[in-house]
This record gives sequence, C-alpha cells and structure tokens, in this order.
Amino acid sequence: MENVHYISPETLTFDTIEQILEKGYTLELSKESRDRINYCRKYLDEKIGKSDDPIYGVNTGFGSLYNRSISKEDLGTLQKNLVMSHACGTGDEIPSEVTRLMLLLKIYALSLGNSGVQLATVERLIQFFNLDILPIVYEYGSLGASGDLAPLAHMSLPLIGMGEVLYKGEKIETQELYKQLKCEPIELRSKEGLALINGTQFMSAFATHCLIKAFRLSQQSDITGAISLDAFDGRIEPFNDSVNLLRKQKGQVKTARRFRSLLSDSELIKQQKIHIQDPYSFRCIPQVHGASKDAINYVKEIVLNEINAVTDNPTVIPEEDLVISAGNFHGQPLALALDFLSIALSELGSISERRTYRLLSGKRNLPSYLIASPGLNSGFMILQYTAASLVSKNKHLATPASVDSIESSQGQEDHVSMGANAATKAYRVVNNLERILAIELLTAAQALEFRRPLKSSSLIEGIVGSFREKVEFADNDKMLYKEIEKAVLFLRQTKPLSEQSYTEDEPLK
Repeated sequence: MENVHYISPETLTFDTIEQILEKGYTLELSKESRDRINYCRKYLDEKIGKSDDPIYGVNTGFGSLYNRSISKEDLGTLQKNLVMSHACGTGDEIPSEVTRLMLLLKIYALSLGNSGVQLATVERLIQFFNLDILPIVYEYGSLGASGDLAPLAHMSLPLIGMGEVLYKGEKIETQELYKQLKCEPIELRSKEGLALINGTQFMSAFATHCLIKAFRLSQQSDITGAISLDAFDGRIEPFNDSVNLLRKQKGQVKTARRFRSLLSDSELIKQQKIHIQDPYSFRCIPQVHGASKDAINYVKEIVLNEINAVTDNPTVIPEEDLVISAGNFHGQPLALALDFLSIALSELGSISERRTYRLLSGKRNLPSYLIASPGLNSGFMILQYTAASLVSKNKHLATPASVDSIESSQGQEDHVSMGANAATKAYRVVNNLERILAIELLTAAQALEFRRPLKSSSLIEGIVGSFREKVEFADNDKMLYKEIEKAVLFLRQTKPLSEQSYTEDEPLK
C-alpha cells in the first residue's frame, strides 16, 4: 500500500524516519513483528504461570522496592500504578514533532519482541501515531537513568485512559478522546508498564530530531560561509586539497572540497588579492567546520544504534529462556553524544558570528555595517549583536550535562546520565544555530551586492537570487527582525544540494 510504512525488524534509518514524518506515512505492523510480539508475550505469561520466582518489575516492586513481592492477582494493577505514579513531569510541553518521534521510536522498540507487551498495546500506540493523537509530555523529570521514566509515563497515560492529548489542534482529556473514538483504554498486563516507561525514547527522539536538522545546518554552514568568503574577498588557497589531505581529518577534507565546488567559477574568488592572509574565521573554515562534521558523524552512529535497540528492563529473550534485569535503559551513550553534538553545533555558530562581524567591520572596501550611508543609517550593526547573544547562549547550553549525577530511588539508582537534560539543551542549540546562520546569510548576501559588477559562482548566485526573492537588499535602515525570520524560513525550506549527507563516511582519496 502507498503511504504506509510497515514496522519490521529491518534497521530504522534517518532517511526512513524523515520520509515517514515528512510524507505523512501511516504505520502498520508487519507479520514478522506481530509474531515476535505475540511470541514474547506468550513466553512471559507461561513463565509467570509456571513459577513464583521473583522477576524484577513483573512480580516485584520497582527501584529500591525490588524486594517486595506482588501477587499474581495484582500484576496488572502494579503496571497501571507504575505509569500513574511516574507521570511526574513538569515545565513546558515538548514540541509535537518530538512527541511524534517518541511514539514512532517506542513502537519500533516494542515491536522487536523483547519487551513482553501485548499486541493490543503496540497497536494502540500505532493508532495514536496514525491519527496524530499526541500525548502531552513535559520537558523536565527524566534523569536519563532507568530510561526516561517521567516523560514516557506521560506518553503512556493515554493508553490507560488518563492524561491529556493533543488531537485535531486541541488539548483534551484522554477520557474525552475515547468518547470521540468510541473505544476503551488498554488493560495493562504484567511488565507492560515497565516496558512502556523504561527506555530512552525521550532522549533518542530529541537526538534524532536534532541530528536531522544538524545534517542540513552543517551543509548550510558551508554555503553561508562560502558566500561570506567571496563577499569578504577571501582567498581560496586554504581550501587547497593537497594541504588539507596532509591533516588526514575526513571532515576537514570534505569541507575544503565543498568550498572549492561551491566557488569553482566565481569571478570574485579568482581576482587578484591585495591581502596575503585571511582571519581564522575564513582561513580555518575547513578545520572548524570539518571537526563539527566529524563530531556529527560520530553522534549519528550512536543514535542510529540507539533507535534500533531494545532499551527497556527487564529484557525478555524467549529463545534462550531468559528474563534479565540489566541496564540497557541507562542513557550514558546518548548523554555523551548529545553533549558532543551541542559543542560541535555551538562551534559552527561561533565561527559564523565571527564572519558576520568581519563583514560589518568596514574593511576590504565594504561600507561600515554594509549600508551605503553609514551614520545616518546604522545598517546591519545590531544583527551582529543578536548573533553574539545567540552564540553566548549556545556556549552556556554546550556545558555538558553528562558530567552530573544525582542518585535516586533510595540509592538503588546511584549513577544517572542526565541525558534528558543533554537532549533538551541540544534542541535549543540547534534552533539557535539556525538563527545565527540566517543572520550570516542576511549579512553575506548584503555584502555581496557591494562587489558588483563582479559575480560569485553560478551556484552561489543562484542561491542568493532565490534568497533575494524573499529578502530585498537594504538601501536604508529598516526593521530587521522580520528579515531574520524570513531568512530562517528560507534556510528551513531550502533543499540540500545533494542527497548524500555530508556526515556519511567515505574514504579519503
């Protein structure tokens, strides 16, 4: 069927996720996934029925209450109580695009057949996704240790008829939703509550969202940097392939090659230069942009592993007759990776702001603040202030969350990752970077006009031409906050130059 994605054990990729979200695909379980879910549930039911041996979270309490036995008659109540009691989130509601990703990633993880859930539970989550029913989830509450307990509890409340959801643009009580849908809440069975609220889907949903944007922003950093380089009358020599190959850093080499490609037929880049050297914000673009590319690529591998993993607890392995309480829910891999991503993206913003500053400096035959009559006009002066404030904020946000740990559950959970805080910080860094690049694009496009009649490359002129359809050249002072928003929207709507991500591994030649 068209516009249907069949959930299967096949690896979930970023391209697949983008396609599902952007094209509005609905989800459906493949036969293999349905069989896996049913097989695991049957195995768990039989194991509980045959023995009264304690199985953590199945017939025992949770956390430091692991030594409390629960009767077979109360196993379902135990799971319902778990979801209710762990829904302790607070703060702002998380963005709907992240909630949709949480649903998708949780559906996929449960479909792998190592969580012991009912088929009906997974199908209800799929129904929520397909009907765009988004549980209300709050930003704060997860330590990124026993998974994302509080956020995933909020995501799971609507399954049992509780909490609130966003449906058809309105926030409503789940009880009202079920009246409209004419269906009943799910009756949780043993382990299901734990399977739902353990796991790293809050962290990994934010990580996936941030990475998908980071792939594009990394490329756009190159494009805006190339426009700035030409507008500043910069030199192409630092982008020479031979000199960059000597450093042996993949991202550096890719960046240099991209810049040479972007500026290959530029009249400006080929003209005789008076200056023999450019500032670092131009001369060291391959090294700085390249290091961020390599960091993004590292984070991509970690997150790709995570979204294809089983991260709830205990883990059920029917084929080996095992139910093991371990630590797959611990968010340390994501916490470190998300902190690294924030640092890498923060640096792209930092060097971008420096290029903006240079273009406004009144040097290299450019007017002060890129306005024809400075003095009477302030021109683009305050654009740099705005970029600087965003860069400073990103520096604060790039302070690692993963170095912190506060024990919980009466000391049973004595090391936590704080990956959820790393995730929400990374989300802010990504959005701030987008605005910093939009400001550089505004500035670089303005500066380029003062180089006429010389032209940049055909590719750059095409990009700037499209930008000029949205944002006009500034002859005199005007309100610039609207221009920033137009530039942000332009970046969001601009398609990548090629289908291949800059962060994909490829051998150096």
